[in-house]
Amino acid sequence: MFEGIRPVTHMLGLYGENITASFTPPMHEMMGAAMGMSVTYRPIDLAVLDIGADDLEEALRWAQRLGFTGLNVTFPCKQTVLPLLDELSPRATALQAVNTVVFREGKAVGHNTDWCGFVNSFKRNLPDARAEHVVLMGAGGAGSAVAYGMLDAGVKRLAVFDPDEGRRAELVARMDSLIEPGRAIEGEDLAEEMGQADGVINATTYGMVGHQEGSCIPRDLLRPEMWVADCVYLPLETPLLRDAAEVGCARLPGTGMAVEQAIEAFRLFTGVEPDPEAAYDALDRLLASTADQR
Repeated sequence: MFEGIRPVTHMLGLYGENITASFTPPMHEMMGAAMGMSVTYRPIDLAVLDIGADDLEEALRWAQRLGFTGLNVTFPCKQTVLPLLDELSPRATALQAVNTVVFREGKAVGHNTDWCGFVNSFKRNLPDARAEHVVLMGAGGAGSAVAYGMLDAGVKRLAVFDPDEGRRAELVARMDSLIEPGRAIEGEDLAEEMGQADGVINATTYGMVGHQEGSCIPRDLLRPEMWVADCVYLPLETPLLRDAAEVGCARLPGTGMAVEQAIEAFRLFTGVEPDPEAAYDALDRLLASTADQR
């Protein structure tokens, strides 16, 4: 009578603001289905439910009690989650940002898959792009991960811009200690840096659904020979990417980062090596479904 019942169901969740339309939950479920696994993934949207970032500690406690395998954590909780966890992976410790929490043996362990998610997407989708001098917009959790990944991949000069001077300085100091002094610098003159840069990365919430409208980069600073990358993928066509297309820049949308970080998070959650083709196939089907609804 019980033949065919799957012995393990992985219950997962995404905790953050304005994430109900996120592709992350269906991507994990579709990856699991493609591999014959039972995966249930639910968004926990602070903009929809009567909860906030201050409720994260209680949410973590209840997720453990209810038997969740883990949670992904996104804006605005990637750094506020740090003191709430029992352990941090070496990468999460280095970056001081967590986007993946795994519950195992009674402990909540924080990981960071953003750094490899962005770099893997960059290498896969812009394989021939020059990346010696790069401008990075944003020094928060996503910015920290992107900075580490790109410097680790060989960027020689990374100019970091963020309106929060303390956060910007802290990120640069951390990259000095983790990678090599002097390769990450605090950006001062955006126009000057953009005039010399091979590419620019948006790791802010500019253009994201429910957040700051518009682009973090004035259109007249974009040059056709540059590449432009966005960590935002909702909407798929951000104002920055739209400007980049009109100028003639090579573009890297945030969908690639979303897939690549999900692949690594899936491995951490389940202990199973995921199939990248299944992940990208899930993305293609989700994008097609989104297009059909327009």
